[in-house]
Amino acid sequence: MVAARFLGTASGHLERVVGALPAAGSLSGRSILPIGRFRPNFILSTPPLGGAGRRGVRAARPTRAAMGGGDLFALDFDGVLCDSCGESSLSAVKAAKVRWPWVFEQVDSAMEEWIVEQMYTLRPVVETGYENLLLVRLLVEIQIPSIRKSSVADELSIQDILENWLKLKPTLMDEWQEDRESLVDLFGRVRDDWIENDLSGWIGANRFYPGTADALKLSSSETYIVTTKQSRFAEALLKELAGIDFPSERIYGLGTGPKVKVLQQLQQMPQHQGLTLHFIEDRLATLKNVIKEPALDKWNLYLVTWGYNTQKEREEAQDISRVQLVDLPDFSKKLK
Repeated sequence: MVAARFLGTASGHLERVVGALPAAGSLSGRSILPIGRFRPNFILSTPPLGGAGRRGVRAARPTRAAMGGGDLFALDFDGVLCDSCGESSLSAVKAAKVRWPWVFEQVDSAMEEWIVEQMYTLRPVVETGYENLLLVRLLVEIQIPSIRKSSVADELSIQDILENWLKLKPTLMDEWQEDRESLVDLFGRVRDDWIENDLSGWIGANRFYPGTADALKLSSSETYIVTTKQSRFAEALLKELAGIDFPSERIYGLGTGPKVKVLQQLQQMPQHQGLTLHFIEDRLATLKNVIKEPALDKWNLYLVTWGYNTQKEREEAQDISRVQLVDLPDFSKKLK
């Protein structure tokens, strides 16, 4: 089973069906994006779908902690284990069409392709998935002045967004009269709808970074996932794409509290006493929040070199004594 298929068109060129971009105001329908400059690297074949007992799905190995001593790893999901930028961008376009159908009346497939391309560049500013919807609408307003409802879109560049997102986000929420919970709920419902109607397409719009799935499968350390992604989506990708039957109680997703609070909970658990603590992230801002908490001084902190961060952030991290840069080969070695 593959996650994408190719169709011949009247003009003779090939087009790839990537997910299902609905008509404005709906949760269904299909859209065909031309290959063009669209990044194909997240379109993968998926393993056979099915339950936890199917071939290829592995349960976690016994941990070293069970034998005394050892390590505890708290891993971010998006940007550390999984490259979900393709799926989250497409889901955001779907959701934005539902939320603001009038905004997309002048948006054609070429502009949709441009939007998804820009989302790769902008992904480092996203902390929680619903922010993708705001970015999608902002990109449309940048391109189409006649539909602007925000005061910030005029002459705004992609670099401006990267450098000022924390200031732009509350302005957009206020001027568009949006609330966080409604956007979070919509983003989740759109993903659920995509999964229900096209599971292989949704799975195939994600990919695990090279070696990360194997490292997680083979790890004998105490391992948890601490993410701002809704837990059910992380669990589905681990099972269906990576072939890992990861315990749901070890996934701390959206709604379980800030990551600093989750780390405090993990280190206070009786079964974790005496373990060496490691937190691996792709967002430098999150690691800085951990550093601000004296109660978390025992955590070894790592910024990955392959996730959703910028060269500038990686250079900054090199000057922070608590933060270590880690590349993919070292990541796999650490989890053993």
